[in-house]
Amino acid sequence: MRSSSLLLLSFLASVAAVRGASDFRVCAFNLHHFGDSKTKKSAVMHTLTRIIARCDVCLLQEVRDSKATALPQLLTGLNSYDTEHKYDAVASVRLGRSESYQEQYVFVYRTDTVTVTGQYQYPDDRPGDVDAFSREPFVVRFKAPKTVIKEFVLIPQHTTPVNTTRELDALYDVLQHMKKLWKTQNVMLLGDFNADCGYLAKKNRKYVRLITDTELVWLIEDKTDTTVRSTTSCTYDRIVVHGETFVREIVPLSAKPFNFQTEYRLTEEQALEVSDHYPVEVLLKVIKSKVPFNGATSLALTGTEETTNQFTSHSKFLSLFVLSHYVFQMLTW
Repeated sequence: MRSSSLLLLSFLASVAAVRGASDFRVCAFNLHHFGDSKTKKSAVMHTLTRIIARCDVCLLQEVRDSKATALPQLLTGLNSYDTEHKYDAVASVRLGRSESYQEQYVFVYRTDTVTVTGQYQYPDDRPGDVDAFSREPFVVRFKAPKTVIKEFVLIPQHTTPVNTTRELDALYDVLQHMKKLWKTQNVMLLGDFNADCGYLAKKNRKYVRLITDTELVWLIEDKTDTTVRSTTSCTYDRIVVHGETFVREIVPLSAKPFNFQTEYRLTEEQALEVSDHYPVEVLLKVIKSKVPFNGATSLALTGTEETTNQFTSHSKFLSLFVLSHYVFQMLTW
């Protein structure tokens, strides 16, 4: 009887461990002035590493690495921390209207789950709207064989707060440009849009095509706080998906901020040393996920439009609850 109980406990452990193993997670994170000074704080770098290692692809914003030393240190830390995956990055040039303040867009990705198939620095020279962006988008196309969508394009944007409405509307032109250039409909726009509170007035939303176009789905809902400070509650960071096909291949209700302060039991002060933003994330459906059972048996879950490719959180919870209750009964019998 006890051996049966241990077998069931082993199964429970394997089910619990599969959470995240079968996911494909896309993230966007404003690192808040990430540069040489932040890399000298070991606790901060450890937390950043833990956060980014959760993602197959992670857009980093506010990378102010003028000495070109911070990003290599971050990648070294990631590859040491998570030896099951290999991490690399692709980065834009330093962007900004002022020489004294410039940022880079950086995409960190797992080379074993995704490859870069294209990159493009938007020129921001559209007639009638030249220099619409303070930091014009650095667009990257990824191929992810284990996802149902297979290949997709990510358009990042960190808007300037005083120019949010104009930049968000101009982002629609970037979308149309990339659809034609790369002949794709599978496009996701993401980043710190500053799309809430005083930076995007409700009366101005009707002038933003990125909002009014019904083919675009905003996955991070309004009133979802993406800020760390307890004194603010704003949905600055967003994920927007274009195209019916891409929307279908998103895991329902998976788009959300990742509250690393709560997850890692940090004080607000400690969390703010990492960033004043929470990262936002979304899961893409994957083709197949295997749950190891006692080192020999596996349960395959195939992903189609009719059958989801992974347990939903609800079904996993019910399975764990029922099995754990059964184990408890057997152990106390």
